[in-house]
Amino acid sequence: MRKIFIEELIKAAKKNKKIILIVNDLGYNVVEKFAKMFPNQFFNAGVAEQNMMGIAAGMALEGYHVFVYSIGNFPTFRCSEQIRNDVDYHNLPVTIVNVGAGLSYGNLGYSHHSLQDYGLMRLFPNMLIASPGDEMETKACIKYILKKPQPSYLRLSKSNTKPLHNKIPNLKPGKWLSISKSNRISKKIFLTTGNVASIAKKFLTNKNFNNYSIYSLPLWGMKYKKDQFNQIKKWDKIVVLEDHLEDGGFGSWIKESINNNKIKTYIISKSLSNKVIGKVGSEKYLLENYYLKLISK
Repeated sequence: MRKIFIEELIKAAKKNKKIILIVNDLGYNVVEKFAKMFPNQFFNAGVAEQNMMGIAAGMALEGYHVFVYSIGNFPTFRCSEQIRNDVDYHNLPVTIVNVGAGLSYGNLGYSHHSLQDYGLMRLFPNMLIASPGDEMETKACIKYILKKPQPSYLRLSKSNTKPLHNKIPNLKPGKWLSISKSNRISKKIFLTTGNVASIAKKFLTNKNFNNYSIYSLPLWGMKYKKDQFNQIKKWDKIVVLEDHLEDGGFGSWIKESINNNKIKTYIISKSLSNKVIGKVGSEKYLLENYYLKLISK
């Protein structure tokens, strides 16, 4: 997904000199091509995340669409006050790009885990969360963000995932996107955001889930919680999947959107075990031991 992001940003920068990319001394082997092609549109702010976000906000005030690129917690928790005060509250066109979604950098330890980032970013009223599940959804999210610049958080997996779509889907914030429909008459679905959609497809072979359909929600945020109730009530059972802790996560957001309305839909959230905190290992290892075992139950 990282390479897709840079490829799409290069295409956009060729047409628009107002596209800016800022990194904090990270992103090597990914951002060099952009930096070489657009030296006046690329900045390395160094290991100073708060300053980096302040620079991004300042440039956005001057009419630029700024993309801030880093790993995991560095462009989020490290500079949360600047995101809130400078970017979100001023409703500025700054896109915060996290290329370490979930446990993507699990082998580097808990400092690189993105397990609480939804909980932080969805607190900001103007923030659009863009969490694609494959390359096509990644392109669709970037296309939407470029068309409608705003405070946004693009959450990307480090590695590529298996294709979910044959073509670039047309995305609308808050609107669920169909990935796979069951051949059986059933009102049970997996609802995903981000790169766990491919995990949902694997579980369709499980006899407990072979009558489930799969939907994703790549674009969401505080503004779009009101749009969920009418989609939720169509189903008997929804299993929400996410590579995030349960508290403050996508599943919590979905449940909150019911807003005490009476509903027959049974919603269950399958989130990462909080026992993964402090663990080190490959993404595959950590998912198998602190996530997949929970889903299969």
